[in-house]
Amino acid sequence: MANDTDPNKWWVLGSVMIGTFMAVLDSTIVSVAFPKMMAAFGVSVDQIEWVMTAYLLAFAVVLPSSGWIADHFGYKKTYMLGFFLFTFGSLLCSLSWNEDVLILFRIVQGVGAGFVMPVGMAIVTRAFPPKQRGMALGFWGIAAAASISLGPLAGGYLVDNFSWHAIFDINVPVGIIGLLVVWVIQKEYKSKSVTKFDFFGFIFMTIALGMLLLALSTANSSWNTDGWTSAFTMSCFFVSALSFVLFFLVETLISYPIVNVKLFKNRNFGLASLVMFVFGIAFYGNAFLLPIYLQNSLGYTALQAGLVFFPVGILQAFVSPVIGKVTDMVNPKIPAIFGMFFMALSLYLFSFFSLQTMHGQVMLPIYIRGLALGLIFTPMTTIALLDIPKPQLGQASGLFNTVRQIGGSFGIAVLGTLLTQRVIFHKEIYGGRMSANSPAFREVVKRLEAFAVHSAGASSHTAVIEAKMMLVKNIVAQAFVQGINDDFFVGALLTAALIVPLLMLKTKRQSSRS
Repeated sequence: MANDTDPNKWWVLGSVMIGTFMAVLDSTIVSVAFPKMMAAFGVSVDQIEWVMTAYLLAFAVVLPSSGWIADHFGYKKTYMLGFFLFTFGSLLCSLSWNEDVLILFRIVQGVGAGFVMPVGMAIVTRAFPPKQRGMALGFWGIAAAASISLGPLAGGYLVDNFSWHAIFDINVPVGIIGLLVVWVIQKEYKSKSVTKFDFFGFIFMTIALGMLLLALSTANSSWNTDGWTSAFTMSCFFVSALSFVLFFLVETLISYPIVNVKLFKNRNFGLASLVMFVFGIAFYGNAFLLPIYLQNSLGYTALQAGLVFFPVGILQAFVSPVIGKVTDMVNPKIPAIFGMFFMALSLYLFSFFSLQTMHGQVMLPIYIRGLALGLIFTPMTTIALLDIPKPQLGQASGLFNTVRQIGGSFGIAVLGTLLTQRVIFHKEIYGGRMSANSPAFREVVKRLEAFAVHSAGASSHTAVIEAKMMLVKNIVAQAFVQGINDDFFVGALLTAALIVPLLMLKTKRQSSRS
């Protein structure tokens, strides 16, 4: 039982923070390596996005079952199993020889993280009494904040000085140390009542989510010439829809479903889950694009791109524990609403990027993002779990994180597809404005010819070809940036809309629930 004076709970919190740090680290450290991976494997954005999507999808699929496994085998054992799988998966990722193998091993990593995050949260929640829970979750959020800052920074340094493989190698020694710390500090806990595992629900959920994300991610792939109407895409949608129907049918018929849909009847939990699902689409769907833009469009090195993200985690690390303490005293939806507003503002400012964006224009929305993340996660978690009975906290926290991770997977797939469509659209718009008879076009080509002659010593005939190639290259670059801007703008609209359901949440003051 949790109590106010037990000193061991703080050591337990520290041991959980190590695993949280590693799990979140690998969703951020990989982002700055995308351009190098794209060059090494010869793939485009719509293919490399699966390195992130596979991790989040595996994470999301495992989350609902983590509560049952922890109740059945013990929370300490389950946490250590997840930590081991994550560490071993990191080693395998570093040995990958092509993008398909890397995606496969990222699934192993994601499975491990899918145990570490919700079970770790449940361990912290169980170790602390209700009146200290908000503060504890705030400190727990420091681990996520630190990985948000240090992940891209460390990843950038490793990629620039070694290779993209090193971003996975670094996880191995830290993971081994973390396993030893957990083994020494944490005590085992098993639930007194363990239900049967919902095998069919787990299988149908996995197929439904996997097929849906596969359809969304490949609809505009270069190999899929028929797009959304192709037999492959339509088949994926059909299998996904059928699996979703079977999944909900199973969950309503069996006594112990893997997803306790009754939890969504709780007003706060249901609305908070909806908010975090949409937030996952807007935030994670855009997060992987920023490092690609910085490196491929602005010419940043991987380390320079990593330095851009450093303030995000620092701000979140300072804000999270403060907000955690605040949520123990005031209505937690107040900081959550401010957080959503600032996140929407950050994404909106991102939508004005260009090929000439100055460093200060990049950093301002970054600072706002760090503040927003610190304001959002702790209050939302507190609100979601506010009225959940203690025996259901493990499953509820797992389900709450599942919803956010599924939203993130959808976001990467949907906004990745949107990016492809918008880039094609802007290429056609820009290309349609090019006319050989236009005086402006002829003047630009003439100046580019002169540049080619004087800078490279090209002949007059070669200079004409190089001038037109430079113009086309610039159009492609402009179209890519504009497509990214469109994605950020959609994310801003989605995030701003979340303020409405946040206003509908009903919360209690801490004194009434302690």
